[in-house]
Amino acid sequence: MPIPKKNQLVGIDIGSHSIKIAEIADSSKGMILSNFGTIALPQDAIVEGSIKEMEIVSAALKNLFKNLRIKNKNVATSISGYSVIVKKITIPPKGEEDLEASIQGEAEQYIPFDINDVNLDFQILSSEKEETEEEEEKEELMDVLLVAAKKDIVEEYISLFHLAELNPVVLDIDAFALQNVFEISNHEQSGCHALLHIGAQQLTINIIKDGNSIFTRDSSYGGSQITNEIQNKLKISYEEAESIKLGGKPIERDQRHLFEEIFSSTVTKWAQEIKRALEFVTTTFADVRVENILVSGGSCLIPGFNKYLGIETGLEIEMLNPFANLEIREKLFDTAYLNYTAPIAVISVGLALRSIGDR
Repeated sequence: MPIPKKNQLVGIDIGSHSIKIAEIADSSKGMILSNFGTIALPQDAIVEGSIKEMEIVSAALKNLFKNLRIKNKNVATSISGYSVIVKKITIPPKGEEDLEASIQGEAEQYIPFDINDVNLDFQILSSEKEETEEEEEKEELMDVLLVAAKKDIVEEYISLFHLAELNPVVLDIDAFALQNVFEISNHEQSGCHALLHIGAQQLTINIIKDGNSIFTRDSSYGGSQITNEIQNKLKISYEEAESIKLGGKPIERDQRHLFEEIFSSTVTKWAQEIKRALEFVTTTFADVRVENILVSGGSCLIPGFNKYLGIETGLEIEMLNPFANLEIREKLFDTAYLNYTAPIAVISVGLALRSIGDR
């Protein structure tokens, strides 16, 4: 269903390294990319998802909206990390209204925060029948996806958008924004797939089985670990270290071994974290076999990472391209720029697919 123009939202992905903005329009021929851009943030403006420099981040947001000439002030954004809990629970069946009224009580046993300190949301996934040994008759059960976000982080983001004169309409989580892009992609939708996004400070995994998320995890791993290691070992500035990591500054011959060591040890930790998540899923769900890993995020572009991850996991590694099924008007965009930025655009595009009135 096309999104009515008045319901369209601008997708904003606020990472620790940069802000990414995407805007998507609908036409009779399909979805069109009408805007995409990024702006860098200074180091430590955002740390582990928490906004430390409200004025600086707000000014960057305003500049990006101005530079891209975006008029729509209704936005969707997402949070991730320690401040978000996603949990699938199985409970006796209830209607949506009854569940809405009782969700706080249901959630209390599953959420490791004070229930008064979080905003709760839920999505009913399915109903299934379970037969117990004691009962011959079958009892209906219902799967519910529970999402809890810490109120202080939610309020930080709302304050940021108000400061930037924007209207926050949807607050999502990174893992679900990833899933939105997967659902409009060319990739096979049936079966079981691991979606993996590695940014500067965050590694997000969402495992999808037949269209439903069965497992999500955020971990504090990302490309800035490599930058920090280079900075500390070579005693150089963060900016110089970042330039070396991205290949913009050549490495001295006597430093190459050190750089390879940093890369190898860091990437090994990432691969181990991903393997742990995959092993947890296959041992928890008897009927699950992950078929492949679809990667995105700026850090998945680090040379050799995808090949190493494929060897470690024994799975096929593919790039998740958020622009693949969008109409791209060549007058508006440089195709080479979009190809280069595709991995970092995934969350913002996933958010731009949301609309006013969504749950």
